[in-house]
Amino acid sequence: MKRETVAMFTKYLLDFMYFSGMLVTVSLPWSVRIILNFFDYESFDGHYREIVVIYFVLGVLAIMILGELRKMFRTVLNNDCFVRENVVSLQRMGTYSFFIAVVCLLRTFLYMTAAMLVLVLVFVIAGLFSKVLAFVFDKAVDYKLENDLTI
Repeated sequence: MKRETVAMFTKYLLDFMYFSGMLVTVSLPWSVRIILNFFDYESFDGHYREIVVIYFVLGVLAIMILGELRKMFRTVLNNDCFVRENVVSLQRMGTYSFFIAVVCLLRTFLYMTAAMLVLVLVFVIAGLFSKVLAFVFDKAVDYKLENDLTI
């Protein structure tokens, strides 16, 4: 596959995920009620508000991560990846990932599933990866700026 094809596919996928994530997050009050009624989850009786709030917060954080990815991807498309804005985006994505892990942990007090514990681990690792990658990008930006000054 050509580089341009992969890049454009990724751009459209990120855009789709970003805007559909907004739609899903905004529709949570209705969709959660429909899902709870459809599957007749009696164990969630009285927890409707908590479920909507938890998933709303998780949705907003996921949208914020996707927004940062979209910003970073613009620099990829412009062939200028090593800029300070990407370092900031990676730092923010790491922070958002840690917040998601914390919210998922708090959710386990409402009801615990093995999948949620796996999500906690995944987002802790994603947060650490983003923070470390931010340090790598920061050094790369320093080297790039230093190299640009010598030319």
